[in-house]
This record gives sequence, C-alpha cells and structure tokens, in this order.
Amino acid sequence: MTLPPAAPLSSHRLDRIDRFLESTVGEAFKHDERLHGLDVQVSVRGGVAHLTGAVDRPEQLALVRDLVGRFQGVLAVWDRVVVDGHRPVVLDVGCGGTKQYPDNIGVDRRAATGVDVVADLRDGLPFPDGCADRVFAVHVLEHLVDFLPLVDECHRVLRPGGILHVLSPWWRYVNAVADPTHVRFLDVQTFKGICERQDTDRRWFPLHAECDGASVFADLLRVDGDAPAPSAEHLARFFD
Repeated sequence: MTLPPAAPLSSHRLDRIDRFLESTVGEAFKHDERLHGLDVQVSVRGGVAHLTGAVDRPEQLALVRDLVGRFQGVLAVWDRVVVDGHRPVVLDVGCGGTKQYPDNIGVDRRAATGVDVVADLRDGLPFPDGCADRVFAVHVLEHLVDFLPLVDECHRVLRPGGILHVLSPWWRYVNAVADPTHVRFLDVQTFKGICERQDTDRRWFPLHAECDGASVFADLLRVDGDAPAPSAEHLARFFD
C-alpha cells in the first residue's frame, strides 16, 4: 500500500504519469501471454484506467482489470468492454450535468442535460433488481447524511459480477470542506468499513481503493452474503 501524497500532483506531472502508465500497460499486453489476442484497449486519464473493446468471457475482462489495477499509479479501473456481445448497462447516479460516459443512464434529482431519470437518491433507485452491470457514484456519497442505503441500493440493481465505482473528496483535502453541501467525509478506510459490514447480506469485495491526495477512489465488486470474505493479504493491498 502506498500513502497518498501530501498534496495533489500537478496536472503536468499527472499527464506524464498517465502516458507512462499507458506505455507500461501496452508492454504488458505484448509480453504477458494471458493477454495475447484480447481486443481490449487501455487509456489512462487522471490515474483512472479506462478499458474499451470486446471479450468473449467475463473471466477475460476480470483478468485485464486485475492486471491493470496492479500498476502503481492506477487509481481505479473503469470499463465499457463488450462481453459476449453484451454492451454493459451503466447507471450514473447523482450525475448532475456530467456523466462519466455519454451512454451511461444518468440519474439525478434535478433535470439537467445528461439526466435521463429524475429521482431522489434518498428514496432509492427506480430500477429493478439486477438490471445493471456498472454503477457510478461520483461526488455523491459526501452529500448524503446516511449513504449506506444508497450503497445497498447500488448492490440491489447490480447483476452478479457488477461493479460500483465511487469517487469522493478525500477528507483531508480542502475541497472536502470547501463545499457546504458536503455532510460526510471519506477516506480509503471508509471502504474497508463498507466491505466488512456485518449488518447486511449485500456484501462488497474491494477490487481497488486508492487516494491521490485530493480524492478517494473505490471499485467494489457486488457479491452475495455467503461469498467468502477477502483474504487479509488482499485487504492489505488497500487498507490498514
């Protein structure tokens, strides 16, 4: 586990790190036989690895996600990869006017450009069980006094193998307190607590959790209550 920097890196340095990571991942695709023949492209923006392309099986995408996420400097792994001809269904909750990908289904309590469904997240998500492959909650949780019901709702609407992507201000960075509508403060350890909850059968497995000195990122895999807990070695990658 690496400690977050004392202050966010400059945009100039971040851009260079992104280019370095893209080159390094490209080398992995050339030399790792497990990745040969996979039609997956990787671009990195702000430390987030974005995967596109198509694979035949979910296991192939899981392998790419895991290997890309192991590179130091990768803060999260987001994908729009087509699996066995299935284009992922992606919900973007609390998106406001900015969806993470243009074809996401935007959800917000106020109508705006990019909002496809108007709903108050405090009342749950107006979608059936197991309808989505990915859910984005970007700059959302810090606005909710109790965000665990929304986290549970994200679990409900995700299919088995679905992933919740969270991005929020880091509690020690000025942006966390500069916005008076922020009522909660998050750290990487917050996601450890979410994954170790004992009061629900809606469980999460941490695929990734990082902090860049300004924001905290988490990629959480939806699992059921009877799934084995992550090993201590796996948790030590991200958490104290």
